[in-house]
Amino acid sequence: MIGIVDYNMGNLASVKNAFDLLGEKVVVESDPHKLIQYDRLILPGVGAFGDAMEHLKMHGMDEAVREYAASGKYLLGICLGMQLLFDSSEEFGLSNGLGLVKGRVVAFDSSRFHTPLKVPHMGWNRMFTKEHPLFSGLDEAHYLYFVHSYHALCENEKDSIGESVYGYRFTSAVAHNNVMGIQPHPEKSHQNGLKILKNFINL
Repeated sequence: MIGIVDYNMGNLASVKNAFDLLGEKVVVESDPHKLIQYDRLILPGVGAFGDAMEHLKMHGMDEAVREYAASGKYLLGICLGMQLLFDSSEEFGLSNGLGLVKGRVVAFDSSRFHTPLKVPHMGWNRMFTKEHPLFSGLDEAHYLYFVHSYHALCENEKDSIGESVYGYRFTSAVAHNNVMGIQPHPEKSHQNGLKILKNFINL
């Protein structure tokens, strides 16, 4: 059974639809006390980091997600959900995150761009991946759909399992033990995205 964390800050319908396409039973869960009952957990997110953390706390989901991660079960953060896994973010001032992956979230640094690029980074882009079960059956570089203005900086390089290039290379997928995250939207990435979700189910 797969649970999707409902804290009023995520594109829940499209994520649920992706799992429906895979024929997997999924529940959009708003009760923090029930998270631990799921075999796999998805932390989605759309919007600003600070607002998302406030919503998590307001619904009692921050500690529930931390407890779930501590249980050893597999957790996947998607887009903003991946960023929330980190220690902090500089979006609209400094905000603390869930602290499940060491590092921080920063804005794209346009001074490092060799050619003018628009932020947010939006559209199809390649992800260059390390060997990891989450990417089983996919090419080392595959296209996924991105929408974001901030990106993660891992404190430990080994936690970065995928990178993409937008002006410069940045971490677009992470894994620390049972906690994983991807910056692009698998639910908007057609077959490649569905394959990642299927791999997550099969971990």
